[in-house]
Amino acid sequence: MSAKTKSAVQLPPFYESVLTELRKRQEAVALGGGAKAIEKHKEKGKWTARERIDYLLDDPAGAIEVGALAADGMYAEHGGCPGAGVVVKIGQVAGRHAIIVANDATVKAGAWFPMTGKKNLRAQEIAMENRLPIIYLVDSAGVYLPMQDEIFADKEHFGRIFRNNAAMSSMGIPQVAAIMGSCVAGGAYLPIMSDEAFIVEGTGSVFLAGSYLVKSAIGETIDNETLGGATTHSEISGVTDYKMKDDRECLDTIKSVFGKMGHFPTAGFDRAAPAAPEYATERIFELLPQDRAKPYDTYELLKCIVDKGSFDEYKALYGKTLITGYARIDGWAVGIVVNQRQIVKSKKGEMQIGGVIYSDSADKAARFIMNCNQKRIPLLFLHDATGFMVGSRSEHGGIIKDGAKLVSAVANSVVPKFTVVMGNSYGAANYAMCGKAYDPRFIFAWPNAKIAVMGGEQAAKTLLQIQTAGLKAKGQQLSPEDEAHLLHDIKSKYERQTTPYYAAARLWVDEIINPADTRRAISMSIEAADNAPVEKFNVGVFQV
Repeated sequence: MSAKTKSAVQLPPFYESVLTELRKRQEAVALGGGAKAIEKHKEKGKWTARERIDYLLDDPAGAIEVGALAADGMYAEHGGCPGAGVVVKIGQVAGRHAIIVANDATVKAGAWFPMTGKKNLRAQEIAMENRLPIIYLVDSAGVYLPMQDEIFADKEHFGRIFRNNAAMSSMGIPQVAAIMGSCVAGGAYLPIMSDEAFIVEGTGSVFLAGSYLVKSAIGETIDNETLGGATTHSEISGVTDYKMKDDRECLDTIKSVFGKMGHFPTAGFDRAAPAAPEYATERIFELLPQDRAKPYDTYELLKCIVDKGSFDEYKALYGKTLITGYARIDGWAVGIVVNQRQIVKSKKGEMQIGGVIYSDSADKAARFIMNCNQKRIPLLFLHDATGFMVGSRSEHGGIIKDGAKLVSAVANSVVPKFTVVMGNSYGAANYAMCGKAYDPRFIFAWPNAKIAVMGGEQAAKTLLQIQTAGLKAKGQQLSPEDEAHLLHDIKSKYERQTTPYYAAARLWVDEIINPADTRRAISMSIEAADNAPVEKFNVGVFQV
């Protein structure tokens, strides 16, 4: 997804600057290793990773990008790793949905950093969950050796990728690999464990050990092309299936092969003729306050997202700090769970704080999720929550028990779940609203989102209290000036860690999107998820 949507209305200055920042970061990532690295890459007769992907796609503009900002701000001591050195997009190839994973050889020769491995595993996870064929465009120097201890040996490190190759094969998910550059050491297993392997003459090579290592290990002198080039593996070893003269022929042949692939069963999610929302999507910026602590009417915000006239609210008069209901987005039927940010009255007439989940709201949402599973309706969670209600009244009323019901319903849901972090996503509300730990098929964030255990102000004051108490125990005491300075330092560090960019860099969210693109992102996500049949929901619906 992209932040490049042109607004039909004049944006408030704050959101104009927020979207400008997002665009700048996306444009920087799109350059990979930079203009000079791209020039050197093309001198070898190779296309860039993004050019290869866009050529494969039927409609490049209609693709979903995953993890564009992965590793953003990380690995500075190693010169950085834009996009984690790999580009991942979901779109249609010859009329079939597919996920494409392309090493970006302009970034450290396509070497694998820890986040490169995590991003590749996320791509494979998406392929398995949504039964999407996967295309690997391989052009990598292998593991980044200075950080080998963080990428090589653990359960979700480099080797897990080849385990997933085998698992996807057993699941009947088509895998195609094109060796368009280097493919060395353990990485050589990825293309060869795919169903079919293509190799480009003159640029593609695959071997367990390159010529230098062969020389040092066994004393044999040989060049890389003879050792593992296109001719060797297409005519002698039989390791690869197709020998291609250049990138274009390779990609054209992949499209031709894909076009002959059969069609698989789908989930059959309901889609009607799309209708525009009641409000222009850009009106989101007028409705959403810059101050994340201020309330707003979420019902108004929904009118910018759902198809006009399609929203059927469930239990409208009960549990009012969570809004639940059936709707359509770009024609697709969805069940929506969204935090209401206005202060509302409970069924007992008590005032309830907006954005906080109360016991009655948790009960309502848990049952609604069960109903969506019974009806085979995908679920959309829209976060702007500061957490569950605390205090003696809530604890005595069983808030933990009611929260556990909601978390359990989210965890056991079998229909696809999609998550958009619109604002705050704090504490256990992140879990209850299907945060990353609860397996959303796709999770997006708006550029004003905040993801943390609690808000920065509360966290800073709590941490300050702990530190000052520790000093007092040692007979020390801070001056008011020192205390204010420490509070500022703690809050600044904490706030940096709550930004959506911090989350996107670590793949806690798949992508940061322009809020005006939310409908498009959800529609495309449901379309991708429709490729995977839904298993039977094995819990009956009951009043919780």
